[in-house]
Amino acid sequence: MEGHRYLGIYLSKDTATVVCLGSKGKDHDVLACFSVGVEETEKQNPWELAGLIAEGCAERELKFSEVVVALDCARFMQHSVHSEFSDPKQIGQTIRFDAEEALAMDISDLAVAFRIISSDQSGSDLLVFTTERKQLSDILLGLQSNNIDPVSVEPDICCLSRFVLQNVSLPEDSRSLFCVLSGSGGYFVAFEGLQETVSMRTFLVSPTQDKGELLAREVPMTAALVGIDKPISSIKVFDPTNSVDCQQLGEKLSVEAESVDLISAVGTEPSGLADLADPLGFVLAYGAALSRLEKARSVNFRNDFMPYQGKKVRLQKAIKFSSIALVAFMLALGTYFQLQLFQKDKYRGQLHRKFEKEYASVMFGEKPPARLNPINKLKGEIRRIESVKKGLLSVTGEESISAKLTLVLEAFNRCAAKTNLNIDSVSITAKTISVTGDTSSRKNTLDLFEAVRKSGLEILQQRLDAKGGRDNFHITAEPRK
Repeated sequence: MEGHRYLGIYLSKDTATVVCLGSKGKDHDVLACFSVGVEETEKQNPWELAGLIAEGCAERELKFSEVVVALDCARFMQHSVHSEFSDPKQIGQTIRFDAEEALAMDISDLAVAFRIISSDQSGSDLLVFTTERKQLSDILLGLQSNNIDPVSVEPDICCLSRFVLQNVSLPEDSRSLFCVLSGSGGYFVAFEGLQETVSMRTFLVSPTQDKGELLAREVPMTAALVGIDKPISSIKVFDPTNSVDCQQLGEKLSVEAESVDLISAVGTEPSGLADLADPLGFVLAYGAALSRLEKARSVNFRNDFMPYQGKKVRLQKAIKFSSIALVAFMLALGTYFQLQLFQKDKYRGQLHRKFEKEYASVMFGEKPPARLNPINKLKGEIRRIESVKKGLLSVTGEESISAKLTLVLEAFNRCAAKTNLNIDSVSITAKTISVTGDTSSRKNTLDLFEAVRKSGLEILQQRLDAKGGRDNFHITAEPRK
């Protein structure tokens, strides 16, 4: 069944190892495995290697749902970095800044992935992996051009660690260090009991080196570099070339050392294993495919560069199909409500035409205003008519002269005796009232002004002049609105 099949691909510089892994109850079944390679040149073409992978899958009629790529240790670098955060999401948002500061170099051309080693109140210690974006882009575009879109691209050492945890039995009270050798590289992964520690290290191996002497030198160095503070109880060596004398290595390091066969740890020997370029490639590709079956959290370069969009595309297709059905439903629903609104709009139009006729009959042929509320205008017209009836307004809407005169006389009556008021002239126009006169003192003049204001008039202008023992004044006022 395609939904339970996953493809793991281990990519080195000029070869690729492919493992198709399926689930068989609680166990995992190797459905197929093969290797392809190209001639090693100074400038490798990942598109050519990707084409060979696609051809190999087509020849074997492999069906799979997802793909994971294990990147060879020669294609990435490993660093120790400290972050001020403990939350993985916050670390993911700031890891590029922390890595750039720790490495003291521009990492704009690098893709970054990380793994948390430990966390406390001061932050987190991280194992950071970096690879060139251009290199990663070439790999992904080459695979995608052959209809292979990896869900994740991981460092090969993380895939190795996952393989060991799944297939190798470890004593619960042991502290084991796995030393894995290939033709060009070496790997150290430490385990404490049944749990993987975050102690990882990769290193390059020359074909002419004495691998026994190399491990004797690298094991203590690894323990110091990765911070293994407890003594190692055993060393397990996987060396397909059988060039390491484990007994001699154990004597040099004073630690129990033994050889392990990671291929046989799978259980049954997969068909096609003899055609593989390197047995370690099978282990790393197997570990890559395990990340999907075990749903393990991966150290994924694609989280930082060219994120995986496969599921998003499938979701978009499903949404597109659902959207068509939803649009048809919404059109039918919209048509129904549109008919209801049309009926209401028709009834509103009938009322509006009736109101226009009635409005014109009481407003001397005027049409209802477009911007103002016609009801408010009708109410204002009623108030104006009432004011005309009371004599407060003229028929044209102006304040009547008699009303203005009433306000002036009311003001004079308030303070005439008190201020010894003399009026020389009163002039009333349609808008203003002008008064000229005098009082016995400046204080009395100001009292007169106050009486004018209390009578409902607003003084617009005033002129004062003391002459002949009298305080002369001239004011211009209007009714307060």
